[in-house]
Amino acid sequence: MPIPIALVARFFNLIINRQFTEAERELEAIKQKMHKTEWNRGYFEALYGMLLMRKANGSNSDTYAFLAKVDLNDKEALKAYRKEFLSHVKDKLHGDFDRGFFAAWAEFMRVLIKMDLSNIPENLPQQPNEESLDDAKGQTRLEEYLGEE
Repeated sequence: MPIPIALVARFFNLIINRQFTEAERELEAIKQKMHKTEWNRGYFEALYGMLLMRKANGSNSDTYAFLAKVDLNDKEALKAYRKEFLSHVKDKLHGDFDRGFFAAWAEFMRVLIKMDLSNIPENLPQQPNEESLDDAKGQTRLEEYLGEE
């Protein structure tokens, strides 16, 4: 049985809108409908990773993760990412797990391209300014050390 695309699209919509409890239920429904193949396992792992990264997105947990860096409103970039992911899906040098993994990401890009994301709260990590870096490290700034005279 192929993966129901309607369930997957709903899952994507839920994680974008940060409705994680419902997204977890949808992910479980997707898992129940999947056959046990390497391709499906890769596809599912990608979905699960998307959910985890989106949940952690506001906590500065991994600023190197793809989903934390992508601009969801840049349709041209999303199209380029989709094209790149599809090239990996078609590449016979990749195993079934990897091709399933990239297929999930390509599908996510397809859904994002079609969505109006202008009202979606991103809660992306803020780039720290110099003062917050000093405070975060517990270091005293030079002005504080010298004192004001």
